[in-house]
Amino acid sequence: MSTTGLEVFDRTIHRTNIWLKDLMQMLDFEDRHEAYHALRAVLHSLRDRLTVEEAAHFAAQLPMLIRGFYYEGWDPTGKPLKERHRDEFLMRIDEELRPYEINAEAAARAVFLLLANRISEGEIEDIEHVLPREIRDLWPSKVDQGRPQ
Repeated sequence: MSTTGLEVFDRTIHRTNIWLKDLMQMLDFEDRHEAYHALRAVLHSLRDRLTVEEAAHFAAQLPMLIRGFYYEGWDPTGKPLKERHRDEFLMRIDEELRPYEINAEAAARAVFLLLANRISEGEIEDIEHVLPREIRDLWPSKVDQGRPQ
């Protein structure tokens, strides 16, 4: 039975809920809203660090609903940001998460693990290639599984 009356909307809502559930488990959250805010903040910081072309290639692999909040408020002018250090990247995430008591590094590691499990390996390699080493080090290794440290 369709919730929205459109299968494409029902499918993206379902897929988004699966992503949020996975993220809730990784971060040991009980609140779906916290998982949403963590996912959104990390995606925004990642998007702004990627080239415009790479940001678009990456977005094409996101579920439609997640793609919508990935692009929410985006101004591609002056992108990518030139953040080279992990602390700068995490500070941007922290600024968006400030109203919530969510650790920026834990959120980044969990979202990156989620992406590594849900996005094609080729796209993940493209993203890792664009990021500076200090930010890339937040991505899980090929053997990481489960909850980020």
